[in-house]
Amino acid sequence: MGRLSVNLCGIELDNPIIPASGTFGFGYEYAELYDINCLGTFSFKGTTKEPRFGNPTPRIAECTSGMINAVGLQNPGVEKVISQELPKLKKCFHKPVMANVSGFSVEDYAYTCEKLDREAQVGWLEVNVSCPNVHGGGMSFGTDPKAAAEVTKAVKAVTTKPVIVKLSPNVTDIVSIAKACEDAGADGISLINTMLGMRIDLRSRKPIIANKMGGFSGPAIFPVAVRMVYQVANAVKIPVVGMGGVSSAEDVIEMMLAGAAAVEIGAANLVDPYICRDIIEKLPSVMDSCGINNLKEIIGGVR
Repeated sequence: MGRLSVNLCGIELDNPIIPASGTFGFGYEYAELYDINCLGTFSFKGTTKEPRFGNPTPRIAECTSGMINAVGLQNPGVEKVISQELPKLKKCFHKPVMANVSGFSVEDYAYTCEKLDREAQVGWLEVNVSCPNVHGGGMSFGTDPKAAAEVTKAVKAVTTKPVIVKLSPNVTDIVSIAKACEDAGADGISLINTMLGMRIDLRSRKPIIANKMGGFSGPAIFPVAVRMVYQVANAVKIPVVGMGGVSSAEDVIEMMLAGAAAVEIGAANLVDPYICRDIIEKLPSVMDSCGINNLKEIIGGVR
């Protein structure tokens, strides 16, 4: 493999660049712009057991160096993802894809992951535990180590492919949650999901987003993401996928030095749809300027 290649849970990637779930659709939309096979892989739109229309509009609010979204997991449901979306994707993407899964109960997660695990195109299951636990009073699975571990165990019991648990930054101690997922059998950890944010319209004096609050993402959260990736990577023995405000080749290398084996790019795709392709093209020159021979040698290499 080349100097950009990395290994993620036993699967070799041509490079570490992964568009994040919710910012890249099911891939074929971006394939109209460029050959998406240049990517390491990508995480497709968050999928749930049942179809979801999502939250009421407006769902997006711009911020300084970022954005807030409250889309609400809009997706056609796992059955249609398998029967309609994946066949379209297969025509334009010829690598294993990362399936992002959300749920509102442990049973939801297990059902959806078991279905997607059977699909040949799916290489990894990225399990988003930032969803509300409907049996636990609405608290996110990802804010409690025991709840996160319960989801992880349930998913691992019905799947054969690598399970990467995606964690929320809206917690006091992200390390304890990551370790609980590792102990429950997770093959990897991805972080961070969006931070909780809010904007208010000065004239109406009402929240800009109909949901009032939403997920804050973009360059403004990058230092928080680097810190959390560093903390988790130094606490677990499984691979970490870093994300949160990444928008340049330099950011990718910084995230990998903090301990990320691969790097997801989210909000930047919505600003520049070519950003992932361009970062892949720029990585070799940035590596040269930093004296880096290959990316595998710098993972967790912060001094």
